[in-house]
Amino acid sequence: PHMAAPGRSAPEPAQWPRLAKLAASACAATVAELVTFPLDLTKTRLQIQGEAGVREHVRRAASQPAHRGMLSTAVGIVREEGPLKLWQGATPAIYRHIVYSGGRMLLYEQLRESVLGRSKDGGSFPVWKAAVGGLVSGALGQFLASPTDLVKVQMQMEGKRKLEGQPPRVRGVHHAFIKIASEGGLRALWAGWAPNVQRAALVNLGDLTTYDSVKHFLLRNATLQDNCLCHGLASTCSGLVAATMGTPADVVKTRIMNQPWDSNGKGLLYKSSVDCLVQTVKIEGFLSLYKGFLPTWLRMGFNLLYLAVKCTQVYFISNRRPAS
Repeated sequence: PHMAAPGRSAPEPAQWPRLAKLAASACAATVAELVTFPLDLTKTRLQIQGEAGVREHVRRAASQPAHRGMLSTAVGIVREEGPLKLWQGATPAIYRHIVYSGGRMLLYEQLRESVLGRSKDGGSFPVWKAAVGGLVSGALGQFLASPTDLVKVQMQMEGKRKLEGQPPRVRGVHHAFIKIASEGGLRALWAGWAPNVQRAALVNLGDLTTYDSVKHFLLRNATLQDNCLCHGLASTCSGLVAATMGTPADVVKTRIMNQPWDSNGKGLLYKSSVDCLVQTVKIEGFLSLYKGFLPTWLRMGFNLLYLAVKCTQVYFISNRRPAS
């Protein structure tokens, strides 16, 4: 979800406390997460499909299912596992948004308004400042939320493991947190944090930078007002850039988090994120780094719901406040 505040034509009320903004953003992000979660589950399954590490080390190539596309993967989940399995792992995803989306938004706004500062023209935000703010806020927010991503990925793969005859790893969200921490210590909850943070930084760099730049370009050079159409066009462009920049790191992150671990907390398929990247490109080809690209972009587009809810809340509070 995007964090850019509405423009000068519809300013956000200064009296609105940051805690209320955090709650509003978390609620809006939760709704958007539930609506688009089947795309996230489909993306995860696509990123694991034909995994190089499995074929190279576990030698299960003969048992690998035929490659599927986005629609056939989603339909296969419904047919083979049941329609409700499209939302398997939604609970840790909501936990992630509470930590990540709300914290990222507040940190980005704090950096933008108090640390980096807007331009002297009264409202525009330079590209380089948006890039710095996006990188810092996204990386820190994702690091804090990384344990929830780990649990989410493992839960999303449980249906596939069951079909393959493998024993379940986790029974639920809280069991997953306890099991991971008890077997590998608290450090194990941050497995895969490095590509996760890299992905978040790249997504924020592409997302926030493009969003702010496109929105101000449209307001200055087109006849559009600062409304949902303007936000929608900016969101479509920023989603494309963000998905292009972040998908390779997302593929590595998903594979690192999904791999089995030994008793010492070391991965059995990949030694590190770099090893995962090298194996993936070497065995599957460069384009394998973009597995799950389409559902990723579509999901970012559907997150316009987040913008609509946030914009509506701002307008509602603004119109209800008595004039001073």
